[in-house]
Amino acid sequence: MKSFGGPVLFLDRADINTDEIIPARYLTEISKEALAPHLLEDLKLAGFDPKADGLRKARVIVARANFGCGSSREHAPWALEANGITAVIAPSFARIFRQNMFNCGLMAIDVEETIVDRLFAFPWNSTNISIDLNSNLIRVEAGEKREEMAFQLGGFDRTLVESEGWVGFAASRY
Repeated sequence: MKSFGGPVLFLDRADINTDEIIPARYLTEISKEALAPHLLEDLKLAGFDPKADGLRKARVIVARANFGCGSSREHAPWALEANGITAVIAPSFARIFRQNMFNCGLMAIDVEETIVDRLFAFPWNSTNISIDLNSNLIRVEAGEKREEMAFQLGGFDRTLVESEGWVGFAASRY
């Protein structure tokens, strides 16, 4: 099973939609890798520059509510995966986006808004998160500052993550 965690990209905005995650003009690409350079290039967020804001080293995104709203498409999680992002943590997700994340073997971790607020209190340029699937813990570290936060994950979502997505799950069953 893949590991979940690494450097964090903080996106302090709600309602980040799938067109901002991967612009529709790239939906004709035939490989996930072709989507990679275009991740978040249309995101409107004060001061955010996807070329300079740590996007290429990020492995976890922390955002506000309703992440992945808008058009339903697998391309949004594919673009995250192609950039090495294995998890998004937010208070809520658009239903289809959330399921597409798990179908791809990625984690969409919805936690209380107070937990997201605590995460945003960490330094934005030096925070790492590790996600312990066995104990349902998010471990956050930035220098000397450390904290653990619990999360819940449903049984089938957990199975999809452990199978590295829907294709792995189906291959092991059929």
